[in-house]
Amino acid sequence: MTTKNRILVLSASVGAGHMRAAQAVELALKDLAPNAVVKNLDILTLTNAAFRRVYAKSYFDLVERAPHVLGYLYDYFDRPSKSENPFSKRFKLLVQKANLRKFFDLLEEEPWDIVVNTHFLPAELIASLKKKNKFKAPHLTVTTDFDTHLLWVNQPCEHYFTATDEGALYLQALGIPAKDCTVTGIPIHPLFSKPKERAACIASQGLGGDRPIVLQSAGGFGVGPIETIYKGILSVETPLEVVLVAGKNEEAKKKLEKVPVPPRHRAKVLGFTDKMDELMAAADVVVSKPGGLTTSEVLARGAAMCIVNPIPGQESRNSDFLLEHGAAIKINNLALTAHKLQSLLGNPERLARLKANAKRLGKPNAAYEIARRVLDW
Repeated sequence: MTTKNRILVLSASVGAGHMRAAQAVELALKDLAPNAVVKNLDILTLTNAAFRRVYAKSYFDLVERAPHVLGYLYDYFDRPSKSENPFSKRFKLLVQKANLRKFFDLLEEEPWDIVVNTHFLPAELIASLKKKNKFKAPHLTVTTDFDTHLLWVNQPCEHYFTATDEGALYLQALGIPAKDCTVTGIPIHPLFSKPKERAACIASQGLGGDRPIVLQSAGGFGVGPIETIYKGILSVETPLEVVLVAGKNEEAKKKLEKVPVPPRHRAKVLGFTDKMDELMAAADVVVSKPGGLTTSEVLARGAAMCIVNPIPGQESRNSDFLLEHGAAIKINNLALTAHKLQSLLGNPERLARLKANAKRLGKPNAAYEIARRVLDW
């Protein structure tokens, strides 16, 4: 293994998944090459507040207030077009460069052996420099959803890592040579690469393990109809052990702790935790939005997934992937949460199939596979 001395890992804080993928690659690189200098950078920390607001906050505003508009835009910008207006593309790059001068200074002032992108914004900017021969180091792109989007294609780029075979084939349909595409899965925290016994995780998390375990994940920020989903889970007739992870939303956590739990169930509400790998290993079913990173973690631990509230666009496509491969069920109407879960838990053979399919799809070593390729470049 040829160790690169200086590695730059770039992302953008537009949703937590890109940042978590960058962290996973960073940790794997440091584990495999402890003497290398690995810098993990959120590119939006090098811009001004106005640009951050437009680029990142507008995304969250659309997710919260107009998700179907976001879905339309996602599909619209995934249309390959030979007639793209070169002026509009140049104008967009000029705006980005004007607001990201500190980022360009970083590239110029510090020598880098290789760059890894887990968001398309830095990949687009570096590709623009490479076209003008102003940046020499190779840069590699890591996609973070199960379906690859046109926005990830920023040539010249030395290599692309995708979550699925279909993602790689789509890149090839867009003109990327097959030799420049590798299917690794989405990089997740190295903790998930270490097999863990379910019984040990159940004991470690203070669970009984004498009934089905349902894990509800509200994401890192604890937003969305968490209470409605939680009450739906608690309405299931089969006795359950329920764990709700409310993330960093302390206000929501306190409110959820006051929700009455029927005596047939046991339930606990947690805030932010760094033990999701153990909780997912213990769970029979994980109820969650199908973000690329969360979904990859669930698959790595071999739990069935119950999809709720996918964001139109990337998450709806992730949902399609899970359903097509028999690793999840989907709740389209939250009023049917109890019915859908009861139907699944009341059919042990079906639940076992979903869990087996999840395990088959899981790629717990993706971060290490990517790190090895980076170090061998």
